[in-house]
Amino acid sequence: MLKGGDVPHLAMFSQARFGPGQVAGAHCHDQMCEVFFVQSGQGQIRINGKRLPLEPGVCVVAEPGETHEIENTGSSEMVLTYFGIKV
Repeated sequence: MLKGGDVPHLAMFSQARFGPGQVAGAHCHDQMCEVFFVQSGQGQIRINGKRLPLEPGVCVVAEPGETHEIENTGSSEMVLTYFGIKV
């Protein structure tokens, strides 16, 4: 949707679609906050090992240096809109 350089401090603005059981593997960003907004579906995010439920309307932030992993735990597609802000 948007990429780095389009808006000051914005690293990216995008959408992800996860099929049932699909996982975005654990990773972290040293100099970026990442914000996830759930549009549809069910899942979970693990931030530094703490599990948080994902369902429509939920917004979660992974701070710089926090390891995070996202998983669709539902039986239908999960759609997330997400963006990163450079710190």
